[in-house]
Amino acid sequence: MTRFLLTILIAMAAFAVAHAGEAAPVVTPTLGAGDDAFIARQQEAFLAEVSKTLEACPPAYPEPRERTLALRLIDAVLHDTHSPNRAAVQQFFHARIAQAAAQLESTHPAAGLQVWKFYNHGFVVRTQSITVAFDLYRGPSRFRWDKADGSRERVDSPGFPIPLETVERIVKQCDVMFISHEHGDHTDPSVVELFVKQGKPVVAPEPVLKGSPLYESITHLKREAHTIQKLAIQNGARELDVVIYPGQQYQSGGVPNNVTLVISPEGLSFAHNGDQINDPYPDYQEDFKWIDAVREHHKVDLLLTNCWTNDLLRMVRGFNPQLVIPGHENELGHQMNDRVPYWGDETFLGLNYSQVKAEFPTVPLAWGETYHIVPKR
Repeated sequence: MTRFLLTILIAMAAFAVAHAGEAAPVVTPTLGAGDDAFIARQQEAFLAEVSKTLEACPPAYPEPRERTLALRLIDAVLHDTHSPNRAAVQQFFHARIAQAAAQLESTHPAAGLQVWKFYNHGFVVRTQSITVAFDLYRGPSRFRWDKADGSRERVDSPGFPIPLETVERIVKQCDVMFISHEHGDHTDPSVVELFVKQGKPVVAPEPVLKGSPLYESITHLKREAHTIQKLAIQNGARELDVVIYPGQQYQSGGVPNNVTLVISPEGLSFAHNGDQINDPYPDYQEDFKWIDAVREHHKVDLLLTNCWTNDLLRMVRGFNPQLVIPGHENELGHQMNDRVPYWGDETFLGLNYSQVKAEFPTVPLAWGETYHIVPKR
């Protein structure tokens, strides 16, 4: 048993011992005290099993059956409406992100790409020479709750976000952060401030943090399809080749959404699409003019895509990556029915994610997990 897994289990056991016999406050208001306490115990047991399974079966392609079941079990836990306020969920989340921070401090690939998944659509990608972050976010301190009477309530979850000291460790390992768009589950001012204080560039569309003291420190590159731009990193010691595709999140009224393609000094390439979505569909087709053509201009080794965009298959075909790693599963700031699960819920949502997995190598990751890819040349 590894030190990490042992730490999680000890933390859960210590919490249980410390609170044995206490009448814990009800977390999910629709449950009675006894049922709520049972859900808390069950989630603790489920997440302990998840931790053991993920430790024994790290990310792989094809996906081992044990991992599929572990990810489904995560779905079951996180679709308790008030799961962000469950002690077991918070401990699981914080421990997994702390593990990723420790791995970043000690892992340096000799070849290829090493990618870590953090929260929501937050990723860090490392090559031999660079470390690039996308949409790092500490996690929601409030979530939406759709009540039985049809009303919606905002519920505070102050114990869920990643501690700042953990985020600072992550930022220290990164050379640059790209932010896709202005929404709060992708733009985290506390993370941006850490990058700025360390003198590291943050690249974002113009609306991001407009009116904030941090705004003047943000780099705004041209949003121009297929055009390579230069970005200085590591205090000018290196330059990155970057393409900023002029994406949109149309379902929110056309929010500018940078779709970023990075080409490393080694010639490795990886793209992150933020919340790119052409919705309502099929009315909004404009962005497919460049999406369909990415493969004609650039070779893409890795695509980090949101799992719920409409016609995901067409988007992935446009990039034609060697590997797909999805993101944005189980966004806990959303109400329960809008936390897209690992199992997809694609019939209800009208998605074609299963077709992507049939056509392209795809590796889903849990919070804090890492995967290494050496692209074929």
